[in-house]
Amino acid sequence: MKIGIPRALSYYNFFPFWYGFFTDLGIEIVLSDKTTKQTMSVGSSLVVPETCLPIKVYVGHILNLLDKGIDKIFVPSIQSIAPKIYNCSKIRGLPDLIRNVIKRDFTIIEATLDKSEKNQGLYTFLAEAVKPFGITDTERIREASKTAWKVYNNFHVMTRSGIPYKKALKSALENKVIIAENSKTYPINIALIAHGYNLYDERVSMKIFDKLEKLDVKVYTADQLTFEQMNEGLNSMKSRLYWANEYELTGAAAHYIQDRQIDGLITINAFGCGPDSLMLERISRYSRKKNKPILHLSIDEQTGEAGFVTRIEAFVDMLYRKKRTNILNKIDINKKYDDVHCKDFI
Repeated sequence: MKIGIPRALSYYNFFPFWYGFFTDLGIEIVLSDKTTKQTMSVGSSLVVPETCLPIKVYVGHILNLLDKGIDKIFVPSIQSIAPKIYNCSKIRGLPDLIRNVIKRDFTIIEATLDKSEKNQGLYTFLAEAVKPFGITDTERIREASKTAWKVYNNFHVMTRSGIPYKKALKSALENKVIIAENSKTYPINIALIAHGYNLYDERVSMKIFDKLEKLDVKVYTADQLTFEQMNEGLNSMKSRLYWANEYELTGAAAHYIQDRQIDGLITINAFGCGPDSLMLERISRYSRKKNKPILHLSIDEQTGEAGFVTRIEAFVDMLYRKKRTNILNKIDINKKYDDVHCKDFI
């Protein structure tokens, strides 16, 4: 039994869970290859130009799995993660979108998770995911979900402790938990705010983690925060939760804007994303209110790496100059205070 999982969209948030679940049931997972320029190109050729980059990438990954000979592909419809908390329309209608743009013979495993509706919770979702493989034993499915939660929780324990995403994912899939070693200190700390599929896909984000590391920058992400911290961030902005992924964007941004350790924020969003445009507007207003520098990077399949790097370097350089100026001002203030104190003593 084999199931294909595209290395795109919700893969970056939920793959540890899916890995634990499917492998526990004896189903072999076949992942699509990492995103390349070809992945973007073939995906873009099948959808209308206005479609956002993450969907174009997803279509390309479906085609990659079909080229590998995989005839059962997991294309979940994650409608709602909590009552009245929804995903964007493209993610909600993903199975229908794939069915209409890819005219090839394969089985779409279109399990639906919709916590705004009755009888469409997690266990119904998991049962739909394995029904095409003839697995219908409810107790067996529940047992597999326990394994899934273990892998998923181990992954998040590591990311929240500061373990990089790729290292934490590899360790979680190997049923290991490693401890972060925070020995190195950095002169600049930046919070990188984006959805997982825009952040951890190295072709989409143009290896932004590596670029910031070369600039001697410490990077923080939403994965290092607890649900409570992100929720407090949302509350501090007096923002009413509507979109399913607002925690990792608005909630995380608000938390880091208030964090004095963070020197600035960089956001990455797909050009033309409606929900993100609304969230980023609120984030921008809040950052101005709190006087926290922020850089917005918008991406699509035409984004050039040279301009991308130039903007990042300019932003980091600005943060260095601002921090240096603040340090010199403090030194100057302390010197004046000492001079006055010495005169009083004399």
